[in-house]
Amino acid sequence: MNEPHQLPTRDFIGYGADSKKIAWPDQARIAVNFCINFEEGGERCILNGDDRSEERLSDVAVESRMGRRDLNIESSYEYGSRVGYWRLLKAFTDRDLPATVNLIGLAGERHPQALQAMIDAGFDLQPHGWRWIDFDGMSEAEERICISKSIEQVKALTGEAPLGYYAGLPSANTRRIVAELGTFLYDSDVYNDDLPYWSPDFPGLLLVPYSLDTNDSRFGRGERSYQVGEEFVTYIKDSFDILYDEGKTHPKMMTIGLHARLLGRPGRIGALYKILDYMVGHEKVWICRRNDIARHWAEHYPNRNAS
Repeated sequence: MNEPHQLPTRDFIGYGADSKKIAWPDQARIAVNFCINFEEGGERCILNGDDRSEERLSDVAVESRMGRRDLNIESSYEYGSRVGYWRLLKAFTDRDLPATVNLIGLAGERHPQALQAMIDAGFDLQPHGWRWIDFDGMSEAEERICISKSIEQVKALTGEAPLGYYAGLPSANTRRIVAELGTFLYDSDVYNDDLPYWSPDFPGLLLVPYSLDTNDSRFGRGERSYQVGEEFVTYIKDSFDILYDEGKTHPKMMTIGLHARLLGRPGRIGALYKILDYMVGHEKVWICRRNDIARHWAEHYPNRNAS
């Protein structure tokens, strides 16, 4: 085992040139997972005990205000909570499709009605940190408490412990804590493959890659932002088409990240309609929850190196 500061181990090889030949349910060529990031209310704000206001991922281009509130960005986030959640939910339920909720614990407490509606729709919950903050620099003890609170929250809401965890902005300790708690089957804080793989450091922990490119956060990245919904549609379709074609012989996985305060706007939600309808129009596409992918992988491709 490496020294703690050397974890997680970097791996530049992965499955290699031939990739890994797998089979999804019903011989699907691609598994597609949509993650709704339930963050609004858990962002930085002095009302939450922070020393500054939020500055990331909204339609308001600002810098943090130290020790003061920024009412514009607060209100921009509230749009996602008040309106955007419901638009995203309807896009999936109208098509009888599942999704995953990347749940910020505090945000779930702030808007339990929308969260419960997503649970009732059959969406699974993946803890996304108790707060939507950078965990780098947080003490290990404090981070462990935050993750444990998320576990208890999901248990209370669903009757079961969560299978996966996604910090988004993890510390060097996050994956080790996740593995040591013994609750989680998988961790999503990786972006380095188109298929799940088993952690080289913690053999019982599956790593299910997330994505920041097939992600509507690109509407809120300053000068690199998308300007209209069709740009998002084009990029998602292009990504899907390549993975779907590769899936003829080597099935792949695709994750699409969504944010209610971004894609939930009236000028953008149509992009999600187009994306969902495009995918549904193809044969052998498995649109599924994140837990479904992890369970399938653990059952059919267990880690032979695990003790």
